[in-house]
Amino acid sequence: MDEKLDQIDRRILDLAQRDGALSQREMAERIGLSQNALWRRLHRLEETGLLLGARRRVDAERLGLDLTVFVMVRTRNHSDDWIEAFRAHVARIPEVAEMHRIGGDWDYMLKVVTRGMSGYDSVYKRLTKGIELETVTGFFSMETMLEDRPLDVFG
Repeated sequence: MDEKLDQIDRRILDLAQRDGALSQREMAERIGLSQNALWRRLHRLEETGLLLGARRRVDAERLGLDLTVFVMVRTRNHSDDWIEAFRAHVARIPEVAEMHRIGGDWDYMLKVVTRGMSGYDSVYKRLTKGIELETVTGFFSMETMLEDRPLDVFG
């Protein structure tokens, strides 16, 4: 797909990820396209799966979600059935904002956003109940220093 992207497509992707609330008219003006030309390009980028919708961010702390924990999980079971069961198990815990299968000493990393230590304790209990895990540990974020940075679509 990369070879089919021109500089205008890249500018559209960059602008879309920096401000998903921009109207098509505003985006077209910033890029220097007609609204119709912009719409056609947006539609093509969405059809190819390169542009994945638009959403706004929520301020977690203002909602009282003041604790972010990166939970590291190690397991001895790596069968396809177990992995799918684990994914479904984790998906039922709404405080889990992200789940990654990773390489190295750990098998999975979860990003949990919750209300304080008691909130994390509740997540931990739900996470470890009903599924076999070898080791679970949490790393508590003291400060978010960079978050949701736009991808470098020009590099």
